[in-house]
Amino acid sequence: MTTRKLVICITFLAIFVMAARVTMDTDTWWHLRAGQWIVEHRQVPQTDPFSYTRFGETWQYPGWLVEAPMYWLYQALGPAGLNLWAALFVTLTFAFIWPTLTGNPFLKAFTLVIAAVTSGIYWAARPYLITFLLAGVFFWVLEDYRWQRANRLWLLPVLMVIWANSHGGFATGFILWGVYLVGRVETLNLRRMRIADLWEFLKRQGPLLLVGLTMILAVCINPSGPVMLLYQFKTISIGTLRDYIQEWQSPNFHYLNVQPFAWLLLATLGAVGFSRRRLALTDFMLAAGFALMGLLAGRNIPFFALTAPMVLTRHADPALRAFSRYLGVHVTFTLDSTPRPQRVINGILLVVLIAAVALKVGTVLPLEANWSKFAETLPVKAVENLKADPPDGRLFSSYNWGGYLLWALPEYPVFVDGRTDLYNDEIINQWITVIRGEEGWQEVLDRWGVEVIMLEPNREVIKLLTDNGWEQRYEDDVAVIFVRR
Repeated sequence: MTTRKLVICITFLAIFVMAARVTMDTDTWWHLRAGQWIVEHRQVPQTDPFSYTRFGETWQYPGWLVEAPMYWLYQALGPAGLNLWAALFVTLTFAFIWPTLTGNPFLKAFTLVIAAVTSGIYWAARPYLITFLLAGVFFWVLEDYRWQRANRLWLLPVLMVIWANSHGGFATGFILWGVYLVGRVETLNLRRMRIADLWEFLKRQGPLLLVGLTMILAVCINPSGPVMLLYQFKTISIGTLRDYIQEWQSPNFHYLNVQPFAWLLLATLGAVGFSRRRLALTDFMLAAGFALMGLLAGRNIPFFALTAPMVLTRHADPALRAFSRYLGVHVTFTLDSTPRPQRVINGILLVVLIAAVALKVGTVLPLEANWSKFAETLPVKAVENLKADPPDGRLFSSYNWGGYLLWALPEYPVFVDGRTDLYNDEIINQWITVIRGEEGWQEVLDRWGVEVIMLEPNREVIKLLTDNGWEQRYEDDVAVIFVRR
């Protein structure tokens, strides 16, 4: 095995082993419940079947194409199956980013691993991984088209059909398409441009323009029809997303898992600054645009992690070459012409590394290991208590637990869960009124006929329940249950 191939294999083994972890988060559970409903009813839900606050209301979520397979995978392999699925999708995504990078394999490998660490903040077994993967594929297709290496534009509308039926993040595909379209303006001589020149430019952009139009039509191919084109606008208009949902808020750089975003951003700025290569308009829009999106909402950081490596390596490679010449250092890597003894050593090293990766992956496969992790944040024991002796009446629970309760306690419809686009500001604000014990909290519970409350022990309303007609039934470190007297 050549040293070049070894470096590439080590890079992707490192990414896979980082991504191989317990990836089921609080929202994974409602996706599993939706997938179960789709499989059992053999149709895609158009109204809400799970809550009592929005039961029967219009719910058109673009995720059925992933939710059903997620349910099958969970049924067959349990949490281990979803952990492996997430790790494979993350690794495959960066495999599409690798061809867009510039420089020797060591620079590319180092940059890609940093990018993977940066994007790790949002690796979860959710349909979002489809958006992550397809953003990487779009990026690869558009980069090849930009540099005339290959024309695969026909793939974009086909992939958009899949994307619009898998996750609401399909708007990212239009953002990438728009950046590459606008970026081609730099080929115009704006000072001497004539009408004929502008017309000729537009004709040359015909393939990209046609693809954009076809992508719009592709989004309409879904169970909900053209209304899905407005899905993103509806989602970002929900004020509680930015105010209370962590992944929609600006990242807190005091947390260690967020800091790689700052490292990658500064490294990209440094590479551009030290390089004598002109910063192309497309590269600027990609790096600056997705950096801004990441600074506004943490869930956008992985997109910056996909685009920054291309800009960074394109400018770091000539800068490093110039720096080495300045120091008088000339290092030659024998990457392809590797001597036979070294090839044998490389092969042995790869086998050892694969074995180490297998051992690491094995730690996230056992069912007990996964449920031990779940029990740290989910009301696993509290749910067992309710199942053993279920009280009558409706259940009011934590927003973060709603998805898990849909799966683990389907006999109790929920007040709210992670489907923020369904509940909107109205229901979520009512939920906030209750958990904070603000004026009117009792009226909210009375209005919805709530008889059972399951919340974290530190919620403000817990202090008010005993003196207002509620009796504690259960308590542990994670959850407390109250019922009406």
